[in-house]
Amino acid sequence: MATTKITVNNNGSLKVEGDFELVDKNGAAYHLGGREVIAICRCGLSKTKPFCDGSHKGHFEHDAIAFDLPQKK
Repeated sequence: MATTKITVNNNGSLKVEGDFELVDKNGAAYHLGGREVIAICRCGLSKTKPFCDGSHKGHFEHDAIAFDLPQKK
């Protein structure tokens, strides 16, 4: 089975790599031009949302440190 890895980058995007499909709210697929790695915007400043265009640089701070979520109720 192929895997997908999502990396939360410090002060930036979500890096998505591996075997994945990205769809909009209606289920229509984004055509990714054969890419196996993409960056998803987290800051909301990108002009190419949902993809990152680097607009976050100097405008978005988040120290990406993993933590455990509480148990689901």
